[in-house]
Amino acid sequence: MRKEDSVFGTNGVRGRRVGVPSQPVLPMPVQPMPVPVQPKSKSAHFVATEHTGDNKKHLLLAASGSVATIKLPNIVNALSRYNDLSIRIIITKSAENFLAGQSEEQPHLDSLLQEKNVDGIYRDEDEWAKPWVRGDGILHIELRRWADLLVIAPLSCNSMAKMTMGIADNLLLSVVRAWDTTGDIGGSKKKCIVAPAMNTAMWEHPVSKKQLKVLEEEWGWKEKGDAWVEVLRPVEKELACGDSGNGAMREWSKVVSVIEERMDLKDKDKK
Repeated sequence: MRKEDSVFGTNGVRGRRVGVPSQPVLPMPVQPMPVPVQPKSKSAHFVATEHTGDNKKHLLLAASGSVATIKLPNIVNALSRYNDLSIRIIITKSAENFLAGQSEEQPHLDSLLQEKNVDGIYRDEDEWAKPWVRGDGILHIELRRWADLLVIAPLSCNSMAKMTMGIADNLLLSVVRAWDTTGDIGGSKKKCIVAPAMNTAMWEHPVSKKQLKVLEEEWGWKEKGDAWVEVLRPVEKELACGDSGNGAMREWSKVVSVIEERMDLKDKDKK
């Protein structure tokens, strides 16, 4: 004779299962959940003071979400001829979409690490690549301490709006918000060069005019005085979207020329 085993159905009502031998119910072994391994990030351990004696000038080069981001490789390549220059790049999430290896003109962003002057590329996620503990550096502060000059080329419409409002919701804007605009913190006032780039309608918008006034008149760079921002105004041309008008980023070669002048770059390789 076989035993009839009492069981509970899925609706919680007691039923009977006929013809099944009674067996002890053993608990299923519980497998430990795997702990995700976070990839190591060079930027998480970046400390500005470790580079103070490298005998190089430090350029923090950034790009925000504009088509003109495709000119970033040109700028980096043109500056690669200088022996005494170290470049670290900040890229926003939107800007990275323009350098994803689509073509020779749009190589993958990480390929810029092959340029001898590029010593790091930093994305938003690098800010908190690992949980912070007391004693660790904070990336946007360390980058600000390291840099002799900050260049944002291109400065998108969205980033220009946030910059003038003091919003700091990504790595780049956090660096801008923490910038030593007076020299009282780091001992010397440092400059920031921005090259706006956007659609003509965006550039001509009344809101953009107000933001430009902040950049040029309130924060505007001068040879002497307390100002700290230099604006390379966009130029008029046919834009990537098909519109024609003002709003295109200043020619990348002009951006390079301004960087060379502001940083007094002279030491070149002989080719």
